[in-house]
Amino acid sequence: MNMTTSQPGTEIGHSWGIRVYYEDTDAGGIVFYANYLKFFERARTEWLRACGIDQNRLADETGAIFIVRSTAVDYRAPARLDDVVKVVSRIERLGRASVDFAQEAWRDGTLLATGSIRVGCVERTALRPAAIPPQVLAALRRGPGVRDGGVSTNAC
Repeated sequence: MNMTTSQPGTEIGHSWGIRVYYEDTDAGGIVFYANYLKFFERARTEWLRACGIDQNRLADETGAIFIVRSTAVDYRAPARLDDVVKVVSRIERLGRASVDFAQEAWRDGTLLATGSIRVGCVERTALRPAAIPPQVLAALRRGPGVRDGGVSTNAC
């Protein structure tokens, strides 16, 4: 996979493969644009899992949940039914109560889409901003099992 766009900042990164299913496509057989946000969400969730963070347990034990505050997506090339899309994610900024992610969707060396996503930590009942729990900050700084030049990958 060509990751020239992803090289800076991949020291805390993660890559996750996602198969394109029929339900992901539009009438023309191309991935529906909004589904890239789903792909990006799945990749961030798997990244947290790879870091040892169980979001349900975290919410039960600390009351902290994560919400998407803002997104921006740039579409470059289409993905189609049965493609395997690799979503490469990295942290751009790690704040006290939010994380800015840069994410890219790739297919066989072709950049399909890029996204900037800001995720905020909130208290689950009041939905007010809250500090990211220390164990989560530490896990995000450490990253998942790092290999392949700084990018953790799944088997897909």
